[in-house]
Amino acid sequence: MSAQTSGARAQSRGVSRDRIQRRTFRVLRWVVIALFLLAVLLPFYYMLLLSVKPIEALLRDPGSLIVAPGDFTLDTYVEVLAPQEDGGQGFLTFLRNSAIVALASVALALLVAIPGAYAIARLPFFGRRQVNALFLASYLFPAIVIAIPLFVLFSRLGLRGSLVGLILVYTAQTVPVAIYMLRNYFDTVPVSVEEAGLVDGLSRIGVLRRVSLRLALPSVMATGLFVFMIAWNEFLFALLFLVDRREQWTVSLGLSRLSGSIEVPTTVLMAGSVVLTVPIIILFFATERLLTGGLTAGAEKG
Repeated sequence: MSAQTSGARAQSRGVSRDRIQRRTFRVLRWVVIALFLLAVLLPFYYMLLLSVKPIEALLRDPGSLIVAPGDFTLDTYVEVLAPQEDGGQGFLTFLRNSAIVALASVALALLVAIPGAYAIARLPFFGRRQVNALFLASYLFPAIVIAIPLFVLFSRLGLRGSLVGLILVYTAQTVPVAIYMLRNYFDTVPVSVEEAGLVDGLSRIGVLRRVSLRLALPSVMATGLFVFMIAWNEFLFALLFLVDRREQWTVSLGLSRLSGSIEVPTTVLMAGSVVLTVPIIILFFATERLLTGGLTAGAEKG
């Protein structure tokens, strides 16, 4: 009887210890998540806060984390977006230029990367593995190494100072990593699904367009978003090719010039930073479902 009692007590202690550990880890999980969110969101919140304050309120209380109702203003955004001839910074033009460059870079990079990645994943040819490694090896060299040769080449071709030259550079920069990302995803597409398409009379291009590409849509969206972010935020080549053509500036180049001017208030600089950041956030949340959706689920039965 005493043995049964001691066993029951030990089991009870084990259950209560397990219950305490689960509750402790449940609380710690939310504490860690809250700390991470605080570390990530606080800088962006402070940037947004400064962008809706007048410079006088910032100088009066720079450490304040709230905006008084009487201090709230959108004049900083008006100054950032207004054309330069109207006394603004011309960021509306910079946003248009960045959108053209980023969207065109995404379209060209995916146009080249999708068939290239599919060929490496599915078609047998000599040196297939070595080609895949060479794509990654291109990222071992810093961008400054090719900056001067590209500057000389594009100057002779008459592409310096134009958005077309910048689009070509960004496409060449992003195609290797785009091929690598898409190739890894094409490898996960069931071969039997593609073989079924071939049996039904589709060509290899038809299988890619009607079967594999639809199943790989989440990876295509993720790769496109990656290329878009590179083209949207890139600064070195934009500075190198467009510095003498203000009407062709991208938003990252405009923001750098804004931060280097002692005449521009910090609040206006923060408004420019928000304008640079918000399109990426909107694009991410707009494509989140496609990025996380498992479109390959149920593609193969049995």
